[in-house]
Amino acid sequence: MGGGGSTRRVTFEADENENITVVKGVRLSDSVIDRMKEPSSPSGRQHRGSGAVNDEELKKRIAEELALERARRDSEAQKRRLFGKLLERERISSNEHLTRAILRERAATEEERQRAQRFARQLEEKDRELKKHDAYYKEQLARLEERSAQFYKVTTEQYQKAADEVSARFK
Repeated sequence: MGGGGSTRRVTFEADENENITVVKGVRLSDSVIDRMKEPSSPSGRQHRGSGAVNDEELKKRIAEELALERARRDSEAQKRRLFGKLLERERISSNEHLTRAILRERAATEEERQRAQRFARQLEEKDRELKKHDAYYKEQLARLEERSAQFYKVTTEQYQKAADEVSARFK
């Protein structure tokens, strides 16, 4: 850009404090402004032999500064892209972490559900076993009551018979 015949014109003027004021909206760094002030100094006037050389030198300086500014902007844009990529990676990592946490929670929930089902089956088994024992003991109790009733009947009959015999003897 700086070496070719550029048709862009930059006009500037010095204010009362000898600061350079940019008229056409081009931003110049402090070093360019310092260099632009040099020709107005006494040593710069000696260097100012031909106007064309100073114009070319000024164009080169401005082109260099514009290139530096463009490089700075490119660098900032690259930093923004890198930061964006970093944010994207962080978001992906966060999403992966969240997904893993959700999967762990689902697995824990499923394990808890299976454990509850296993306990329910064990409880049903215990209940069936208790019912079986209850039926067995009721059956045993009924047998014992039946035997007891038979023994009572036999004992009562024998008592009655013995009482009748004693009564008959002592009458």
